[in-house]
Amino acid sequence: MSILYCVAPMEGLTGLPFRRVHARLFAGADKYFIPFVTPTVEPRFTERQLRELRPENNAGLNVVPQLLTQRSADFIWAAKALADMGYGEVNLNLGCPAGTVVARGKGAGFLRKPAELEHFLDEIFSADLPIDISVKTRIGWADESEFDLLADVYSHFPMKALIIHPRLRKEFYKGSVHENIFEKYYSQLPMPLGYNGDVITGDDIARIEKHYPALSMVMVGRALMADPALFRKARSGKPAELDEIIRFCHEILDSYHSAFGNLKNALMRMKEYWFYQHNLFEGAEKAVKNVFKAKTLQEYESAISYIFDHCPLRTEAAFGWKKPL
Repeated sequence: MSILYCVAPMEGLTGLPFRRVHARLFAGADKYFIPFVTPTVEPRFTERQLRELRPENNAGLNVVPQLLTQRSADFIWAAKALADMGYGEVNLNLGCPAGTVVARGKGAGFLRKPAELEHFLDEIFSADLPIDISVKTRIGWADESEFDLLADVYSHFPMKALIIHPRLRKEFYKGSVHENIFEKYYSQLPMPLGYNGDVITGDDIARIEKHYPALSMVMVGRALMADPALFRKARSGKPAELDEIIRFCHEILDSYHSAFGNLKNALMRMKEYWFYQHNLFEGAEKAVKNVFKAKTLQEYESAISYIFDHCPLRTEAAFGWKKPL
């Protein structure tokens, strides 16, 4: 079976407006992981959460909801509700490094307590849920040796897939990934594995596929924001063309404007995209500052038009968002 190309769940970036436009213009992905939903003790989703989760809103897309919680009871009711909505898979977030998340013991914060995590996993996998469970994880909190124990915990549960981002929580998204840890456990862990982290170009995907032939999936987030044609290229398709990027940017803005009902908020979201998108253009590092400074639609459109007119489009995105430790 071929490796699946999957979109990482990025809060604020890979939501419904992005998914629909990306799938229509760039042939989509094998799976889109929905940015995390946080279930509460009250067993129902909010209207805001349902906008992302309703199957009719995701028609034609293969989407996987992600849950962020450290309470097994909350995970269980939410997973059952998702199964009732027709979903076949739910993903557990054990990777988010945000301070407000880990302070509550969620996301990567759960990795500090392997015994509690094991108890949580035992409860959700013993609940006979009518939905497959996959897990997205980092390799530990502060030291890569922590993954020895975490891997042992994970190996006891029949998860659909374990998606590993080989960074520590303390590293956030800085420095290089610890691919040596992924390589060490690639042949030891019993479940299907996914790889996530610093996959930037089509060559990166090809290298990973060749080096890990039994891999279940490659998951990409930031690089797909920079180069929406990345998966198409990995399937031997053509790189993005300028008219496609122009249309892509305009349609996402329109989609967010419609979703938010507020142009100012839509422009703020587009500035987040351009933090990555400008890396697909040669010499756009200075020009993109005018995108970030734009306060009106006219200023924003003038700033991106300058980039389109004066900065040549690359066939591969530069890794311009990487930061050293």
